[in-house]
Amino acid sequence: MNAVLKKIAAHCEISSFAIRAERPSDVAARETLLDASFGDGRHARTCQRLRDGRKPAEDLALAAVNNGKLIGTVRLWHVSAGGVAALALGPLAVAASHRKLGVGAALMERALELAQAHGYGAVILLGDAPYYARFGFSAFKTGNLLLPGPFERDRLLAVELRKAALEGASGLIVPTGARVSKMRRAHAREIARPMPCAA
Repeated sequence: MNAVLKKIAAHCEISSFAIRAERPSDVAARETLLDASFGDGRHARTCQRLRDGRKPAEDLALAAVNNGKLIGTVRLWHVSAGGVAALALGPLAVAASHRKLGVGAALMERALELAQAHGYGAVILLGDAPYYARFGFSAFKTGNLLLPGPFERDRLLAVELRKAALEGASGLIVPTGARVSKMRRAHAREIARPMPCAA
């Protein structure tokens, strides 16, 4: 009986988490999590072209934390979807130890709630349609949109937070968010780089 209670307590400790705004102190942990989730080639992915050198949309970079440790991340970015203002979501990542506990879903729901509360009309992402369909995403409104690089058409998804927000959207999706200063970019790379081990 005692072993069962310990197992339940351990599960509750793992599954309890909070979602808050991302902080500068989260950068190293976020980059480590993204590397673990998407591998070394993540910076070469097509959607990265929408994020390179840009700041995420204000108040729309979120972190999931458990016992002070970052276990999940999602960020949204300003884009023009063929001339229509929208947000691009990604990457969404959850630590392997906390997957299947609702962390990703909670991050998605909070990100979409905040985007709608801030008055944004639509969110676009590149991802698995079966997973994102539960949040209202589909390829229905993205058929005339393109990304700046290779992509699978059925993975380009969108959800309208305001009716007809993507009506007439056609053409290339391009970044429109504020630029990150070169000094800040170099500093962020330095923070994210692992420290060498002492001999």
